[in-house]
Amino acid sequence: MSAYQNAKLEILSILELSRDSIHIHIGLIVFFATVVLWKKGVVKASCLIPVAVVTSLMEILDLRDGYNHLGYFRMAAVTASMHDLINTMVWPVVIVILAWMGRLKDARNA
Repeated sequence: MSAYQNAKLEILSILELSRDSIHIHIGLIVFFATVVLWKKGVVKASCLIPVAVVTSLMEILDLRDGYNHLGYFRMAAVTASMHDLINTMVWPVVIVILAWMGRLKDARNA
C-alpha cells in the first residue's frame, strides 16, 4: 500500500467520516480557501479550477495505486473515481451557479 493510501486511511480513522463525506468536505475546503485567498471573497467559476485539480490528483493517485497493485485498471475503480469526482465538485458547482444567478447575497449587508 502506498504512503498516500496509508495517509488516507489514517485521516479516515481519525475523523470517523465516510469516504464520500471526506470528498465533499475536501471540495468545500478547497473551494472556500480559493474564494477567500485567491478571489478575495468573490465567487467565480474560476474558483472551481483548484477543486478540479485537487480532486483529479487524488483520483489519479487512487487509480495509480490500483494499477500498481493489480497490474491493470479495473472498471469499478474508474467508476468509483467518477463518483468521487462528482462528490467533490457538486457543492462548489452549486454555489457558483447560485452566485451567477444572483441568489447569494452579501451577508455583511443583510
